[in-house]
Amino acid sequence: MGALVTPGPTAADRVRRLLRWATAVLALTVVVAVAAVVGSLGQLTSSADPASVVTARRWIDALFLVVGLLVLVAAALGWSAWRTVRRGLVEPIEHLAAEVRAASAGEHDHEIPRVGTGEVAALSRDVEDMRRELVAQVADARDAHAEVEDAHERLREQAAELERSNRDLEQFAYVASHDLQEPLRKVASFTQLLQKRYGEQLDDRADQYIAFAVDGAHRMQRLIQDLLSFSRVGRSGAAEEDVDLGELLDQVLADLSERVADSGARVTHDRLPVVRGDRGQLTMLLRNVVGNALKFAHPDRPPRVHVGAARAEGRHGGGWELWCADNGIGIDPQYGERVFVIFQRLHPKEVYSGTGIGLALVKRVVEHHGGRVWIDPSATEGTTIRWTLPGPGAASA
Repeated sequence: MGALVTPGPTAADRVRRLLRWATAVLALTVVVAVAAVVGSLGQLTSSADPASVVTARRWIDALFLVVGLLVLVAAALGWSAWRTVRRGLVEPIEHLAAEVRAASAGEHDHEIPRVGTGEVAALSRDVEDMRRELVAQVADARDAHAEVEDAHERLREQAAELERSNRDLEQFAYVASHDLQEPLRKVASFTQLLQKRYGEQLDDRADQYIAFAVDGAHRMQRLIQDLLSFSRVGRSGAAEEDVDLGELLDQVLADLSERVADSGARVTHDRLPVVRGDRGQLTMLLRNVVGNALKFAHPDRPPRVHVGAARAEGRHGGGWELWCADNGIGIDPQYGERVFVIFQRLHPKEVYSGTGIGLALVKRVVEHHGGRVWIDPSATEGTTIRWTLPGPGAASA
């Protein structure tokens, strides 16, 4: 709060009072001059004797004397008015301007004192209140800037930690792809050699144990390979390009042709679009959704799989919404989110093979491309998986 200003006569009031006095003096001068002139004329017209002329001359002299005095008084009043304006307005405003310049030149904590009286004092008080408010806002801005800088510093530290974690993950991927798979291959191959060489000396239970060991080694190899694929999403370093999904699906169906023929499946698709993304990752996406549709087939009917596409204008930035629909065993809606979590299985591995990574890999690929994936709850038969992808030329998230 600024200092309280004691009410009192302002500089304008004093100047106004002085001007009234000067006006009164000038009016009195006019009255005296008129009276003197009238008196002089009266003396001259009534008689022309020397005494009348002397009297008229005295009136005129008195007129000059009074007018001179009144002019001096008016001049004194004018000078006093100028001094009042100078001291009451000009000098306080100049002083206030100097104080404001000092505060605005960097001395933000410099307090602006109350100067002058009346309106000038009120102005100086308002300027000081404004200075204090600005100082408070600057302090708040500095605190906010310091918080932002602190947040940026923590973000940089987290980014550095994430970079170190990624390097460790890459090192793990290298170890997993070489050092871990090599012992598994040896276990599987030497176990098979053991069965081949000493098969006649082993009973059925021993053969069963050997089969379990070989199967376990193979499943561990598949798990490691799937984990490697999962960890490499987003870190392959491959440049994004416009990818024709129709060509990719033809390639995937060619790779799965033996499974399609063995199951008697019929796979159809719409005219698939060109999207923006990583060709290798999009290939894994299609291979997993079509492969799941073939794997989880209904035992009472041959598999029917359809891959469709439609524009997703507005909702997904002009990209595409795609889906893979099948007539298989379906997914209970309550597990619609769980199936995209890594290692989450809805069926025992003895019934349906796999590592529980397929749909988690699909979700990771889709989200890396800036889209989303979900199970369509409105599907009346089998399972329909839907996902979105950016159109050609678009930048993925």
